[in-house]
Amino acid sequence: MNTQHTKELVEAFDTTLRDGMQVEGVSATVEDKLRIAEQLDYLGVQFIEGGWPGANPKDIEFFARAATELKLKHSTLVAFGSTRRPKGKVDDDATLRNLLEANTSAVCIVAKSWDYHVTEALQTTLDEGELMVADSVEFLTGNGRQVMVDLEHFFDGYKNNPEFAMRVVGAAVMKGATHLVMCDTNGGSLPHEIAEIVAKVKAFVGNDATLGIHCHDDTGCAVANSMAAVMAGVRHVQGTLNGLGERTGNTNLTTVIPNLELKMGFRCLPEGNLDRLTAVSNHVAEVLNRPLNPQAPYVGSSAFAHKAGLHVSAIKRAKDAYEHIDPVVVGNGTRFVVSEMAGRATIEVKAEELGLKMDGAAIGSVIEDLKRLEHEGYHFEAADASLELLMRRASGWKHDAFHVETMRVITDEAENGEFTTEATVKVRVGDKSFVHTAEGNGPVNAIDAALRASLLPHYPELAKVHLVDYKVRILDGATATGAITRVLLDATNGDRSWTTIGVSANIIEASWNALEESLIYGLLHASA
Repeated sequence: MNTQHTKELVEAFDTTLRDGMQVEGVSATVEDKLRIAEQLDYLGVQFIEGGWPGANPKDIEFFARAATELKLKHSTLVAFGSTRRPKGKVDDDATLRNLLEANTSAVCIVAKSWDYHVTEALQTTLDEGELMVADSVEFLTGNGRQVMVDLEHFFDGYKNNPEFAMRVVGAAVMKGATHLVMCDTNGGSLPHEIAEIVAKVKAFVGNDATLGIHCHDDTGCAVANSMAAVMAGVRHVQGTLNGLGERTGNTNLTTVIPNLELKMGFRCLPEGNLDRLTAVSNHVAEVLNRPLNPQAPYVGSSAFAHKAGLHVSAIKRAKDAYEHIDPVVVGNGTRFVVSEMAGRATIEVKAEELGLKMDGAAIGSVIEDLKRLEHEGYHFEAADASLELLMRRASGWKHDAFHVETMRVITDEAENGEFTTEATVKVRVGDKSFVHTAEGNGPVNAIDAALRASLLPHYPELAKVHLVDYKVRILDGATATGAITRVLLDATNGDRSWTTIGVSANIIEASWNALEESLIYGLLHASA
C-alpha cells in the first residue's frame, strides 16, 4: 500500500534566494536566482522565498522576470518584506506596496516580537508594535494575499516578555495570517527551549494557523531545533539549501528534509522526489560557486564513503552494516575510498566498480604499492584517476598512446620585470617522434600546451579535456625549498571529471607526473 499520501505534511519553505544570499562570499545574478528557483521547484519544496522586492534592482528584476519565465509545478513563489513603519499608514507604505507589486500569491513579512527591539530599535511603544503587525496583515490579506508572518527574535522575545510575544501572535492570527513562523534569529536557543516554547504557542493558537520554525545555526543546533519544533507541533520548516546564510548559516534543508521523511515519518516533498536531493544540492552549489561540504549529511560526497578495510569487508557481506540509510534514497551512492589503510576487500570492491579482473597477486601488489606510495606523500583518496591507473597497471594494462622522451622548461625575466615560460617536449607516438615548443603563463600551462600540440593531430578527443584546478602542497616544511611537493590536478572532458596526483622534491616533475596521468586517463575514457 502506498503510504506517502497518508503521512502528515511538514511544509518546506526555502529561503536560499533571500536569507541564503547573506552569507559572505556568495552573490547571485538574476539569471542565477531564476535557475536556482527552477531547481527548488524540481525538488518540490512547497514555498520558494524569492527576495525582498523593492530592496534592490536585482530583486525587482527577479520578480518581474519570474512572473513570465518561471513555470513552477510544485512550489509557490513568495515575496518577502516587513510590517508597516511605526506610526505609518499601510496604504502609503512603500514596503507593503512593493509586496503587492511583486504579484505573488503569497507574501512573508517580518515582525518584531521581542519587546526590546520594539522599544529600542523601533523607538516606539509595545501597543504600536502590535498594531504594526495587525494593520499589515489585514492590509495584505485584504488585497488577496496569503500572509505568513516571520516572528523575528521570537524565542529571545518570549523568554524576556512572553505576554508581548503572545500579543503579536494573537494580532497576526486575528487578522488572517495563515502561518506564524517562530524565528530563532540570533541562533542562540537550544532544542529543549525550542520545544517548550513551541508547545505553549501551539496550545495558544490551536488550529487557527500553521506554526512554522526558522532557525539560525549559531550553536550548531538549527536542524535539531527545527526537528524539536516539529515534534512540538510545527508543520512548516524554513531553511536554505546547503545551510547557506549569514554568520554560521540557517537550517540546512538538505539535512532536515530527509530527517523528517526518513527518520520521523513525515512528508515534505512530493512522492518520489527525495532522490533528487543530492543532485539539486550540488547544482545549486555550482551555480553559486560555493563548493558543497564533502562531509555534509546525506548529500556530501563523503556521506557514504568508506575507508577502513574492516568497514568495507563488512559492507561486502551486508550493505547496511555501516550505512544508516540506502544512499540511493537521497540520490547519493556508496563510495569506497582507497588508501594505505585498504585491505583486500577494499581493493576487490574497487576493482569491481572499475570492471577490472584482478587476481590475488595483483591485489597484493596494489596494497603494497599503496602503502609505499602514500608513505612517500601520495594521497590516493583525493586522486581517483591516478588510483584507477595504478590498479589497471597492476592487472596487466599498459599505456601505449604516447611516450615523452624529453622535456625542458625555461623561465626568463624580461627587462620590464615580466616572466615568460617556454616548454619544449619531445613525444613519441607510435614509431615517430615529434618536438613542439609552446609558451604558457607558467610551467604547467606551457608543458600542457607543448604536449597537446604534439598529441592533438593523433588524438583530437584531447581537445575536450581541460584542466580546471591545480593544487600544490608542501609536505615537509623542515627542508624548506627542498621539500617534497604534492600536486593535485583536476580535469574534465565535459562528461566526467577526475583528479590525478604527482609527488616529487621537484615541483616541475610532480606537476608533469600529474599532467601526464591526467591526459592518459582522458584518452582511456574518451569513448566511455
